[in-house]
Amino acid sequence: MSNDFYCDEVLSGKTEVRIVAETDNVLAYHHTRPFWPEHIVVIPKRHVGSLLTIDDDEVPLLLELLAVIRQVAKKMVAEYGACRVLTNLGEYQESKHLHWHVCSGDPHR
Repeated sequence: MSNDFYCDEVLSGKTEVRIVAETDNVLAYHHTRPFWPEHIVVIPKRHVGSLLTIDDDEVPLLLELLAVIRQVAKKMVAEYGACRVLTNLGEYQESKHLHWHVCSGDPHR
């Protein structure tokens, strides 16, 4: 079994998601199992393992990802006053597909 939820489930269409923003290369959507009250995931539409494995020739994709992250974060700050932007690496990265979390609120509420 693959350890890439984003390719196997989201991008394949097996798992339906509520889209927040989308470009030709990037998808932002509401997390399917949110940890925070407001929890958006931003992913590249093609497989990239992680921030540590992205190739130099993929820097334009990274910039496009950051532009979408910025757009989502700006909206979240406007609506909720603050947000977190984070990515996990190594053992902390459960799904081995580069993804960013844009989150707001108290996870314990």
